[in-house]
Parts: sequence; C-alpha cells; structure tokens
Amino acid sequence: MKTDFDAIIVGGGGSGLAAAVSAAEHGLEVLVLEKLPVLGGTTGIAVGSLTANRTSLQDRAMIEDSLEQHVEDVRKFARPEIEARNNEPLRRYFLSESAATYRWLVGMGLAFHGPSPEPPNRVPRMHNVVPNAKAYIAVLQNRFLRLGGTIYCNSPVKRIHISKDRAQGVEAQVTGETIRFRARRGIVLAAGDYASSQSLIAAHKGDAYADIEGINPHAQGDGHRLIESIGGELINMDVTWGPEIRFIPPAKQPFVQLLPTGGWAARLMGRLLPFVPPRIVHLLIKRLLVTWQHPDEAIFEDGAIIVNSKGERFCHEGRWPDREIALARQPGKIAYILLDERLIQRYSAWPHFVSTAPEIAYAYVQDYLRLRPDVSVGGRSLEEIARARHLPANNLIDAVTQFNRSVQNGREDPFGRAGRCETLKGNSWVLLGPAKAYFTITEGGARINESLQVLRPSGEPIKGVYAVGCNGLGGQILFGHGLHIAWAMTSGRLVGKVLALEANS
Repeated sequence: MKTDFDAIIVGGGGSGLAAAVSAAEHGLEVLVLEKLPVLGGTTGIAVGSLTANRTSLQDRAMIEDSLEQHVEDVRKFARPEIEARNNEPLRRYFLSESAATYRWLVGMGLAFHGPSPEPPNRVPRMHNVVPNAKAYIAVLQNRFLRLGGTIYCNSPVKRIHISKDRAQGVEAQVTGETIRFRARRGIVLAAGDYASSQSLIAAHKGDAYADIEGINPHAQGDGHRLIESIGGELINMDVTWGPEIRFIPPAKQPFVQLLPTGGWAARLMGRLLPFVPPRIVHLLIKRLLVTWQHPDEAIFEDGAIIVNSKGERFCHEGRWPDREIALARQPGKIAYILLDERLIQRYSAWPHFVSTAPEIAYAYVQDYLRLRPDVSVGGRSLEEIARARHLPANNLIDAVTQFNRSVQNGREDPFGRAGRCETLKGNSWVLLGPAKAYFTITEGGARINESLQVLRPSGEPIKGVYAVGCNGLGGQILFGHGLHIAWAMTSGRLVGKVLALEANS
C-alpha cells in the first residue's frame, strides 16, 4: 500500500472531491480518505443548487449581474444579529470566485439549468445541477480517478501528526488496520458539518438542542474535532441552519435520484435539457422538493396543529425553535401535521404552498398525497386518518376538540397559543408526517485565511493544514440556497491551487 502522497484529503464529499480534483489537475499525487463505504457526504443528498454571479448561464438569459450586487444581496438573508458575525472579506473573496468555479464544473461535464430567482437576490443566481447533487460526486470522482488519484473508503482519520511545527501526515483506520500516511505538501480537512453531533451541538448551542438530529446522520464533526486537536480555532459554532421541521425521507429513492449522474448518459442529458419541456423539469424538481424541503411556516400560522405519535398536541405550533425542541423530545422524535378541509383547500394553489424551492417549484397538498403517500394521508374523518397512521383516534379527536374550544373562547391554550385562527372542522382531513426536527447544516468551522490555512487563536497558520467546505467556513454566514455547495466547490478548487504552490519543507 502506498503511504506517501503530496496531499491528503480528509473526506470524500463535495468539498473534498473538489479539492482532490483541483490538486490532481495541478500535478499532485493525491489521496482521499473517506470514513463511509461510499462517497458523497451532505452534498450527495442535497438538491444541488449552486449560487454564483456573472455566469454564462446568466449571460444566456441576458441577466446583468455584478459582484458588488451579490455582496449586498447576500447580507439580507440572515437575521441582523447573525449577519453581524460574518467574515465579510472572506465571503466577498468567495463570491468573486464563484463564476470561475461554475466554469470549472461545466468544463468537467456538469450541466445546470436556470438560473432561478431567490429573493432577496435582485437577479436570478441559483444554478441547479442536473439531475441532482449526486452529479457533483459522480463527475468529480470520475475526473479524479482519471487523473490518477487514490481513494480509500471505510477509512476514518483518527489523528493528524504535527512535527517540527508542521503537519506531516495522518493516522487512519483502513479496513480495520491503523495506517500512517505522509503528506508532503499538505492535509486538507473536508469532513463535513456537525449537525448530527449531539456533543458538539450541546457544547456550543446548548443542551436544549442536543436531541435534534441532522439531515445527514454521518455529519458528526470529525474534521472539527481534528482541528481542535491540533490547536486550530473554531468560530461561529453556535450558528446553525435550523432547527426546522422536515418530513422523513422516503425509504426508497425517488425516480429522479436514479437518473444518470455521470458518464455519457449524464452528458447527453445536459445537452438535451434545453429541449425538455419546462413542465417535465419542474416535475423532476418537485419530486425532490417533497423529499427534502420543509413545510412553510405560514401553515402553522393559519391554524394547522401538530400531534405526536400518541395523537396528542405538545407545543405552541407557531413558536420557533421551542416547537422543534419539543418535537425532538416526543416518542420516536416524530410528529404529524393536521390539516382540515379549509387548510387543504387553502394549500392547494398559489400563493399558499406546503413547501417550496424558491421560485423553482411549489408543492401543494395534492402533490404530497400523490408523490409522498408515505408522509401524507387523506380521509373523511379523524378516525380514518388516525387509523392509517396507527394513532389513538380518541386522543386525536380530543386534541382537535380542545384546540377548537380555545379558539372559540378566544383564550390561550395550555401551550400559550392564542385563539386567533379558525376552528378545525369539515368532511376532509389530511395528516402530514411523520416529520422530525432537523438541523440542515451548521455554520461553525475553522478560522482560515484566503489561502485556506487553518489558523490558531493567535492568527498564526498551522503549517500544512487546510480546511474547506464546512470544515473551513472561516466565519462566513452562508444563509440562502446554493451558497454552501458553491463554497464547497470553490474552496476545494482554490485549495488545490494553493497546494500546488506549497514548497516542500
């Protein structure tokens, strides 16, 4: 087994594979170590949007854009107190490189459609990969292997070796055997976020959030722990995207997930995409939409209630994040959203949707009943839908009765919800769920410089150690669709160039 490489990439998700390809394109011998049996990480389960400015796809759509406009618009996504913590110079640098990253990906054969609008962006910037984010993984993996790269899966990295004030290599478990690998030029940490790490969430965000899961159960903060172990500084570790309620993913992959993501078939799909009727593209996106997106907040404001697996209410449905914290403490951490006849009709047409991928597609009640029967059931009575989901019907009826009583009396219910909406009634009912409270992704990561070097609290770089993607957010606030994937690909592309310039020492 070869154990000497120019660069070692810790993690085989989007940012790690981007770093590996970039480094290999610059003539380096590169090893990727991935802890799981397969590549992909959180990138591989995403919808796949990439937000960028001044791209060829924008030019084709005659959209005029600029870096300055993008810098201004991205400030509007997060709450002011969160945005105030952003590393403005680093985020500006990232956005300035986004068009080059887009060209790089297209040059490898990836196809995109759009761009799609996402307010408060003043112009469309969201580029959506075809058919989904698995295409990034397939194309990057294929490119890396063609460049002579080496990949070991089932190979978690346990330790970074520092000697003579510089990282020398890593220690990894490869098929159960402890192997020490040497990195002549550098180690790149690309091991993803920590949304599913109860210990890191509790330590940085608070014990109340510890029971909430991440959408990627393998996002355990492995890279963050390695950074801490060598004295690197972690910042913004309490900032997260979520928690939010999401329906559990289907047991089987939807059809769109089975479409080709690499090779000649994917390239052919990209070339044919401009000739595919928009309704077909929207249908494919809608299938992903009902799989990954969360129910819109307005549905609770309009009177929907949430019950647990016992058919009992347990929270004020309109209070975030108390609602998600309470949900994660319910039996099985699951809950159901109940809609009556009025809400079914209201959420069956624009502008009232159950979930959305902004300005790309909207999913209504009938879309869920048609595309996700595993998380939606309709019936003519509460008893019928309770029976379909094995909920105690008496408890569900009691929950509705007590809610209606508080609404009719105009008083707060036991959860502090005021009776300012209509009662639940009618001859049609829909139960959406099971759903869980999830963290989508985390914003904390290593403090880095523009060379992607991991920094100590003193500001001094740890020689030979770099961080990309969610390991190397560097204090950026990347709220908004498509920014995390764009940063993963951009930081990976840039670190490969840095490694190529790194002299042996």
